[in-house]
Amino acid sequence: MKFEDSFKHKGLRKKLVEEIKNKGIEDERVLDAIGKVPRHLFMDSSFLEFAYIDKAFPIGSGQTISQPFTVAFQTQLLEINKGDKVLEVGTGSGYQSCVLMEMGAKVYTIERQKPLYLKAKTLLSDLGYKARQISYGDGYKGLPAWAPFDRIIVTAGAVEIPESLIQQLKPGGILVIPLGRDTQVMKRIRKTAGDIHIEEEHGSFRFVPMLGDKANDR
Repeated sequence: MKFEDSFKHKGLRKKLVEEIKNKGIEDERVLDAIGKVPRHLFMDSSFLEFAYIDKAFPIGSGQTISQPFTVAFQTQLLEINKGDKVLEVGTGSGYQSCVLMEMGAKVYTIERQKPLYLKAKTLLSDLGYKARQISYGDGYKGLPAWAPFDRIIVTAGAVEIPESLIQQLKPGGILVIPLGRDTQVMKRIRKTAGDIHIEEEHGSFRFVPMLGDKANDR
């Protein structure tokens, strides 16, 4: 499948990168990745004209594609190294996955909403982004079969830190998760070799809620 990524799109991305840089994103590798991933291809056609505005937009199933600044902020907190094995909880549109892959991460991602899972799986393949694993399932449980991970990122608001995700994190690893109900506090959790968890808070954000088991799916 052929996708258009015009000079106009690239120019708009360049402006977006400058905008989020001015808002405090300092990691040049994160900025470079945001500048490379064609965000307009992850959005419904009715929102194409808004693809490079620094806002979140609906992608169906009650979910959103996160604000570019939020994507960059979470990614920066992860301190990604090339080759890191990263678990993403909440594939959504697949945009965050691609930003991570542009930085050289080996991405394992899980999505709770089946329509989004199917759409993202097809889109990433069509765009040539090769995630190590795209799964449909309960993000609270993570992907134990593929653990442990160097980094874990949660892209939905969780009411608690899932113990299963802590268990799937390598010693020395980092978990970034928005914690709270209506408004979330961005938490970065470092797991030390002694299995001690060091928590840091990095401001308030608003995410869609993280969903649990699939018992009610049809």
